[in-house]
Amino acid sequence: MDLFLDGVAMQTKLISTEIFLTKQPETRAIMNWVKQEHFTASASLHGGALVANYPWDGTRDTSKRYYGCPDDKTFRHMASVYSQSHYNMSLSKEFEGGITNGAFWYPIYGGMQDWNYIHGGCFELTLEISDTKWPKAVELPIIWEHNRMSMLNLLASLIKSGVHGRIFAADTGRPIPGSVMIKGIDSKVRASRAFGDYHRIIVPGEKYEVMASMEGFRPKSTHIVLEQEAANLDFILEPDRADGQMKLLYNDDNGCPCGNSKMFHVQEAHLWLYLLVVCVLLTLYLVFKRKGASKLLTYKYSPRRSVAV
Repeated sequence: MDLFLDGVAMQTKLISTEIFLTKQPETRAIMNWVKQEHFTASASLHGGALVANYPWDGTRDTSKRYYGCPDDKTFRHMASVYSQSHYNMSLSKEFEGGITNGAFWYPIYGGMQDWNYIHGGCFELTLEISDTKWPKAVELPIIWEHNRMSMLNLLASLIKSGVHGRIFAADTGRPIPGSVMIKGIDSKVRASRAFGDYHRIIVPGEKYEVMASMEGFRPKSTHIVLEQEAANLDFILEPDRADGQMKLLYNDDNGCPCGNSKMFHVQEAHLWLYLLVVCVLLTLYLVFKRKGASKLLTYKYSPRRSVAV
């Protein structure tokens, strides 16, 4: 089986094209898929043990010890929801509460669990759902019954807890693919390009400062008290006007801001001049119309634009 890039080692590094191309096509496809779609959460089902495993799966020094990720408390909550809803996972004598940190159990490197969290903002659990590594076909209905409520309750917990909302641009009213962070937790989730919706999983019953940001816009933050139910929180970000310029995002055919290579920089002075000329022409038109003028010279003015590629 081809491995993903080492998640722990890649936490502070960019992915080079050379390293990426060493992976099998199927692995590269999954890596691209996770980065593009911005999944909220996922689970990988394994056999051979009965436990809910959460990040990190490895340590920086390759030692076997507890090594929690920035969202350790949230992952423990998710794993506990699954274990407590299971037929007998939480009764495990080997794993307290039926959950375990991956690096504390046994370190592995290049797994999908850490990759999803780092590069996709996706909260993935590795679920060991049967003590039998290779169960027989006749055993599958029993395994399903033992795990059915766990799967359903885990999904329900993702919807009924956390903070959810959308990010909009104040000037256009359109959704934008910004990022959402929780103060004190060094990780972020990204909103979708199409709808600007985000879904941030956090432990209920605590106070949080939620921050939204995007290149070209002023960041915003607000404080919430997350009860046992999910919180709905939308952000409206103001365009960032700096150095006499206003950054405008180019929209593709789907109406989604693409940023980066298709970002236009419009000189603010030219923009105001353009508006002034339009107002003058409109006034002249109304005056001439009242006097019965039959013709009106129409002037077209286009502001000069510089394109950042």
